[in-house]
Amino acid sequence: MDRDENKLARAVKVAVIGGGWAGLAAAVTATQRGHQVTLIEMAQQLGGRARTVETPEGGRFDNGQHILIGAYAQSLALLQTVGVDVGTALLRMPLRLRYPTHESLRLPPGPPLISFARGVLAHPGWPLAARLRFLAKASGWLAQGFRCAPQLTVEQLCVDLPAIVTAELIAPLCVAALNTPAPRASATVFLRVLRDALFSGPGSADLLLPRVGLSALLAEPATHWLKAHGAEIRLGTRVQTLDDQPFEAVILACSSGEAARLARPINPAWAATADGLRFEPIITVYLHCPGATLPAPMVALQDDAASPAQFAFDLGQLDHSPGVFSFVVSGAARWVERGLSETGLAVLGQARRELTWPKSPTVLRVLAEKRATFACTPGLLRPPAMIAPGLWAAGDYVDGPYPATLEGAVRAGQAAAAALN
Repeated sequence: MDRDENKLARAVKVAVIGGGWAGLAAAVTATQRGHQVTLIEMAQQLGGRARTVETPEGGRFDNGQHILIGAYAQSLALLQTVGVDVGTALLRMPLRLRYPTHESLRLPPGPPLISFARGVLAHPGWPLAARLRFLAKASGWLAQGFRCAPQLTVEQLCVDLPAIVTAELIAPLCVAALNTPAPRASATVFLRVLRDALFSGPGSADLLLPRVGLSALLAEPATHWLKAHGAEIRLGTRVQTLDDQPFEAVILACSSGEAARLARPINPAWAATADGLRFEPIITVYLHCPGATLPAPMVALQDDAASPAQFAFDLGQLDHSPGVFSFVVSGAARWVERGLSETGLAVLGQARRELTWPKSPTVLRVLAEKRATFACTPGLLRPPAMIAPGLWAAGDYVDGPYPATLEGAVRAGQAAAAALN
């Protein structure tokens, strides 16, 4: 987007409150459109729930292992706008679910429908009847426009699929995309994610794994871009009230709780809807084992009562932190209740059981985002983007087709900025 071509007839002074991916997207888009932007962040760094944190000992860890996919067109465009070389910063590879001992679904390059059919039919571990049944089921979803009854859960949607397909594909994809276990996850949102990921164009299902820390991926280049284009950034500042703010428009790109607090005097009904959201945590356990590697940069795992993690990432294969591995526990409410220390030990035991190591790994760090995403359940009422004239919300929780993903956050930020006129 060219800034000069998209300037409005009248630029306005706009505050973007919150510096996560939604706030950064809103600030960049508003700046491109010629507005005078002030970005206000309560924390001492930008990035929100997708950032790099420093430990007291001097270590640097991402506060979660975020994945992009090829269908995330707006996120990729935002990265390019702020000067990120996405080919260098992201490892791009076709969708591949690799378990420690065997391959699961792996999509070859090519047109989406053909690639999907070839990948399913070539699956080495599923019986032919299971492969054909899954293709028939997916064809039915396609014929119905990837729509279903709004009250259905993912488990109900897939109740007639072979157990091996559900266990090795549906369950891990659901918890990875929605951060909500299949028995409670919205089938409507899940189908939308499948549609865009698997069938929206060549490469849409590709996995894009960050080769750099999350702060280096967006927050840091966006900071440089915004300052270079005249935006003001205020860190360590919590906005107490929207009264008497010296701005003509405000975008609330903070958490839903903070947005509800600020919006309540203006629109109590909107605030009540935002406050009504429930959340799912994510725990990331970092293990250290010098000289070790995983079978692939990303490995899927089977979780159960004793094994918390659904995915493991080899950060050495992602061109940083050799010998360091991140294990991700999505939909982690029961593990949060058990405590981070116990979760770390449980992941360590799972890693020892399921993977091969030259020597026993050790726990480096356990990080938790207790409100990582909203619980994406059937019939969920999400607050709209518009709160009042001149006041908009931007976040992955606002009403829209996507779950709480980076792409959902970016699109919400861009939409709020575009609505300022």
